[in-house]
Amino acid sequence: MLRRYNKLNDIIKIENIEINVVARIVKNQNQKIELTPKEFDLLVLLIQNKGVALYREIIFEKVWGEEIEFETRTLDLHIQRLRKKLNWKDKIKTIYKIGYMLEI
Repeated sequence: MLRRYNKLNDIIKIENIEINVVARIVKNQNQKIELTPKEFDLLVLLIQNKGVALYREIIFEKVWGEEIEFETRTLDLHIQRLRKKLNWKDKIKTIYKIGYMLEI
């Protein structure tokens, strides 16, 4: 589980998005964006590793705290929701046969 963010500042700004890591609040131009705890943890993991292709297995281990040994669409749905909520359709890239990458 992602609960410690000591490598990040308390406030992260990426374009119009502002992420308060400690309070677990995400805003777009001062409008609060409602994220589930898993969506928030996934967002922070992507930010911590921006520009790095993350394997699906690593994402499951870091965000869900477990290894997944079967095909699941859970991660894909969370990524889809994040893209929509943050309007980052072009920023969260799908890396074929690997996983996902935040490209900013």
